[in-house]
Amino acid sequence: MFGTLIHWGIDAALLSAFLAGVRRTTGLTPKLSDVPNKDVRQVLRSYLEFGEYLFDFAVVFFGVRCCNARPVSLFTYSCPQRSSSFERRS
Repeated sequence: MFGTLIHWGIDAALLSAFLAGVRRTTGLTPKLSDVPNKDVRQVLRSYLEFGEYLFDFAVVFFGVRCCNARPVSLFTYSCPQRSSSFERRS
């Protein structure tokens, strides 16, 4: 029972972070003003803000890792600690 609650909590957190990513990339957000109950609306707002926090944390955490090099262009990768770029051969 306790493991199931932890699993649901992690799933809820991942869904919230996913919704934050959708909001950041597309600008789509749920219309919370249509929720009639003020308390439910506040819970949903807090849930979505928690997803924003998780998304920001993931961006910072994975952004400082050298092994996760960000693509500069479609075929060029660079690492902040290295001075040269690597090109992918096709």
